Amino acid sequence: MKLGGLRTRLLLAFSLLVVITAATVAGGGYVQSRTLILQQAQDATARVLVDKATALFPLGPLPPADGTLSRISGELSDRQLSSLVLYEDRASGNRQMRALISPELRERVRAGNVAWQRVESGGTPMLVVGTRFTVLLPGGQQRDSGIEAYIARSMAPEAKSIDELATRAWLIGGVALVFAVGLALLAARGVLRPVRELGDAARRLGEGDLRARIAVRGTDELAGVARTFNETAESLERHVGELERMEADARRFVADVSHELRTPLAAMTAVADVLEQEASRLPGDAGRAAKMSIEETHNLTRLVNDLIEVSRFDAGAAALAPEEVDVAEVITASLRIRGWTGEVEGDLPSGIFAEWDPRRVDVIVANLVGNALRHGEKPVSLRLSEAGEQITLEVSDRGPGLAPEVLPHVFDRFYKADSARARSGGSGLGLAIAWENARLHGGTLSAANGTDGGAVFTLRLPRRGGTA
Repeated sequence: MKLGGLRTRLLLAFSLLVVITAATVAGGGYVQSRTLILQQAQDATARVLVDKATALFPLGPLPPADGTLSRISGELSDRQLSSLVLYEDRASGNRQMRALISPELRERVRAGNVAWQRVESGGTPMLVVGTRFTVLLPGGQQRDSGIEAYIARSMAPEAKSIDELATRAWLIGGVALVFAVGLALLAARGVLRPVRELGDAARRLGEGDLRARIAVRGTDELAGVARTFNETAESLERHVGELERMEADARRFVADVSHELRTPLAAMTAVADVLEQEASRLPGDAGRAAKMSIEETHNLTRLVNDLIEVSRFDAGAAALAPEEVDVAEVITASLRIRGWTGEVEGDLPSGIFAEWDPRRVDVIVANLVGNALRHGEKPVSLRLSEAGEQITLEVSDRGPGLAPEVLPHVFDRFYKADSARARSGGSGLGLAIAWENARLHGGTLSAANGTDGGAVFTLRLPRRGGTA
């Protein structure tokens, strides 16, 4: 159970609510019952003292004799009550009770009140009740006799009853807590089940399963959320399906057009080759037009070939034809074929072998070096290295580098970084094709700016192409 999750919060909320309610009810009942028990014990003991004191009238002459005090003490005592009678400095009865009578209690008794006090004696709760006797004068008048009478009784039965009340209060709280946890678990299960289903469906939807749906149960708010999710998923599936259909149509159109253009382009290329031999002898505008036509024919041929290659990647038809190659030799051959050997500084140690598709590696190198020569500044540097099963090729130039807003898009199709460079040219597909070929080998191709300026393209491929 996740700490801080919805289940935990529900459990805590229910438990806290029920425990507070149970504690309030049980605590209030405990306090009221305890007060009632103690009050009844005090009232009953006070009535016993008053009744026995009343039965002792008349007390006899004052000052009382020792026999009078002993008679009063004996009448007030029984099996449950101990008594002590005081008159000035004389006492009769249970003299150990003196330790139980506080000065405050004597003060209230001397004031003519029936007073009581709860005290502890040897760990046993005791109730001490006291009163002051009066005598009847001739003529019906009463006056204070100076005799104080105290009785004490054990409160152990009441204490036991109060302890039982406390035990019941704790028991009620424990039962309430168990009930609260069970209720919270049931509530959490009912609430969290649709939430979990919603989370699972959302995760599947995010992973591309556009058929993910939630079972709608009931008519509450969660059912409304489930219906809204299902409607959203249906709408998303419909729109994504439409977009996929349109994208497939667009790709098929590009592939079909590219293939259809190959035949007329072949004828145009043949004508351009013948025209190129004669262009130098054509006068003025005719010569310039011939050169422009030749150049654009070659550009169109490269664009169609790039589009055909991209359509293969999109259709999943691109495949590797790996063979054991010396990486330095493949890179050197790519530079030599294009006449770039003198324009590139190379740190290409021989003896680094890999199982790569040499044709696709040639495409990557040609695009990276050609991009550096066209858009950067010389010298263009190549550095080849290996680390375990990873082989790295860095292509860097000394140009202005790539602007921050360009870096995230350099490998996007038809994106031309030339808008941030000095010149423009190309179709914007070369780096995208290089990135796809790197991915096909199981590697990566990244772009950054060097610490000394210029753009740095880093190709990392596994030694066995397609295994990463």
